[in-house]
Amino acid sequence: MTEITQSIVLRADQVHAQTGTPARPPSVARPVRTVEITSFGIAGRPTAVISLVTAVAILLTWWATSRFGLVSPLFLPAPAEVVTQFANIYRDGYAGASLGEHLFASLFRILTAAAIAISLAIPVGLLMGVNHVAKGVLDTPIEFYWPLPPLSYLPLMIIWLGIGETSKITLLTLAMFAPICLSAQAGVRALAIERINAARTLGASRFQLFTDIVFPSALPEILTGIRIALGIGWGTLVAAELIASTRGIGFMIMSAAQFLATDVVFVGIFIIAACAFSSAAIIRLVETALVPWKGRT
Repeated sequence: MTEITQSIVLRADQVHAQTGTPARPPSVARPVRTVEITSFGIAGRPTAVISLVTAVAILLTWWATSRFGLVSPLFLPAPAEVVTQFANIYRDGYAGASLGEHLFASLFRILTAAAIAISLAIPVGLLMGVNHVAKGVLDTPIEFYWPLPPLSYLPLMIIWLGIGETSKITLLTLAMFAPICLSAQAGVRALAIERINAARTLGASRFQLFTDIVFPSALPEILTGIRIALGIGWGTLVAAELIASTRGIGFMIMSAAQFLATDVVFVGIFIIAACAFSSAAIIRLVETALVPWKGRT
């Protein structure tokens, strides 16, 4: 102990002796408590009950609003009226076609457009993620049209491609292409360079780098992009079926709106919502099967 330290200790002892306060005990390092959590945020916390309660609350609010006449039935039909109209359409059809024919027409357009968008967007997005020239060439046109609402280029689809199925499917494909492409690119860009270097050190070829490192790392983002794209596709369906359609859920909605048949409009909206929800649920199941590590690392 140095002289300065000794003098400080002696001075402290004198002060404690004069004031009558006990000397401060030597500090003892407290043991560090390790905190471990199994998840962060909402991960691992079930939300099904909350979602169910929310849905019930919305239905009760809807029922009460229509029951007490707070809103005219022309604008908000009662839930019972919507259910009755759904049963009528299921039994008798609508606008010369059965409900199954309307649903099949919409599913055909959505699934065909989704298949085309996925087959084109994933390779393009991966290429943009690994090649700066491809990103420089393709990024501008994609970012230019991506924020545009599909209704803005709907007239061009009609002028260029006519009023047949080609224009409808092309419109849906364009709406779904960008989110998948940009998600694939983001998945590649988020890949840690240390993984690439480790694989190259172990002698991996370029093909092995892509199949074993790049694509699996980008797959969670790709599946998220597909899920978002399907939601956008279902949202664009009504616009696509404005083009000289005689079948489809979107056509059914627009036709009913012209005659102020609000209950039929609600039936169509709920059918599209159910289809979109089912699509998202299927993609989530695929995510669980293909990328079980997502959200855990």
